[in-house]
Amino acid sequence: MEGFASTSGTAVVADLSVDASLLEKVLQNRLSQEDALRFAGSAPECVAFTLLALQQRIASTQQAAGAHTPSSAVPPYAKENMAAAGAKSKSRRRKRGGQPGHAGRTREPLPEPDRVREHQLPRCPDCQGKLKRTGETRRRRSEDIPEDLKPVITEDVLHRDYCPQCRKRVEPKLPDVLPHCTLGNRTLVLSALLHFLQGLTISQVVDTFNFHLRMKVTPGGLVQMWHRLADLLFCWYEQIQRESLQSATLHADETGWRVGGTTHWLWCFASTDSVFYLIDRSRGSPALLKFFTTAFEGTLITDFWSPYDAVVCADKQKCWPHLLRDVAKVDERSTDERSPEAQEWKSFSRRLVSVYRAAKKLHPQRGTLNEDEYDMAAVGLEARLAKLAGESWQHPDANRLSKRLAKYGDELLTFLWYDDVPSDNNAGERAIRPAVMIRKNSYCNHSDRGALTQSVLMSVFRTLRLRNHQPLDTLLAALSEYSKTGNIPPLPPKNQNQPAS
Repeated sequence: MEGFASTSGTAVVADLSVDASLLEKVLQNRLSQEDALRFAGSAPECVAFTLLALQQRIASTQQAAGAHTPSSAVPPYAKENMAAAGAKSKSRRRKRGGQPGHAGRTREPLPEPDRVREHQLPRCPDCQGKLKRTGETRRRRSEDIPEDLKPVITEDVLHRDYCPQCRKRVEPKLPDVLPHCTLGNRTLVLSALLHFLQGLTISQVVDTFNFHLRMKVTPGGLVQMWHRLADLLFCWYEQIQRESLQSATLHADETGWRVGGTTHWLWCFASTDSVFYLIDRSRGSPALLKFFTTAFEGTLITDFWSPYDAVVCADKQKCWPHLLRDVAKVDERSTDERSPEAQEWKSFSRRLVSVYRAAKKLHPQRGTLNEDEYDMAAVGLEARLAKLAGESWQHPDANRLSKRLAKYGDELLTFLWYDDVPSDNNAGERAIRPAVMIRKNSYCNHSDRGALTQSVLMSVFRTLRLRNHQPLDTLLAALSEYSKTGNIPPLPPKNQNQPAS
């Protein structure tokens, strides 16, 4: 490489060569202090051309590796092209809408009409000529809400009579209004559904009733009636807990929750037909012991949060996607792929992912393969995982994850021995996601009383949905029976005749 240096106003041609070994040391992060001092003492022209060559080498290396380019370094015209290319590549990977094999959903036919309207033209709409009747008809049905949504105000006159035998006054119980409530059961349950199931804020619920339904409700009044509803349904809350502990599989997850301005934790325990929420101050074993009041005879599926280790159960399954996400994070941080540590990490991650893919491929064959063949393949995968955990790794992340494998190796391939045990905790994350959305809207709870009401009503509503029951109709029937007998009926089991909601 040639450069020009100026001395006393005279142009002098200098033959300056770029030190290739110096460039390699810089790129591989192996530049010593001695090399840096020697480079700094070189001629200014040599330093300039070396830096230029280094810039070119870095750019070519990033382009070859597909490294991320800072947005500020990309001109506007290039950003548009990059955005278009990105959108094109995404569209090639997956199209919008229903994917191949997806059954889709269609609206069920409407029931018999409440009213029938006849429509007939007196004359031709184009030429106003007289029409000849053909007797042909076309029918269509539509569904709408009533025109008048004005609330119905009911005044109940309760006749109090005297019983000479009991020597006390008696009066009838109202079938559709709870004691000390100024709202009917339908309004009470609907408002609770909007808040604890649909995730509307209290102010949004109030606006819905005040402005759209023309009912006068207040936030404080709603909250107090929700507390009374939760007290009545607490027996269902306890039933959900008991039935969850009797399930074959149970997913558990937790997330932060604020109560009265302090940090609490919302725990979620989900089975195939129930969801139990618990808000507690602890993120450790004290909260878990409040739920696991007895030994769990099924398989507990969780992430790698250590308090789950204290739970006594028949089997445990750790979430593979959590482990693989940690692997992906390390891959994103990796810069120098040619170093010995990077090569070691690639070997570790490749072998770990290979075990997971082989296990996912093997699991569907349970029951179709010969039992001895399946058991041999499963034991072989367990041996591969144990070997990976037992090796010594110099890479810090490989060493860290190998220790996790050594600790939880027996809980990573449990799903191979059961038909109904998944390799992930997706069901637990799906169950806790509605609570997270409510947290974003409602800012959690102001008191422990509100946290208990939150836990009870979310558990009841989500469980009813999971069991294919309409929460509104089911709760109205239960409250009606409570008004007659003084007792809430048991929580209904899963409705097999209704499609999953």
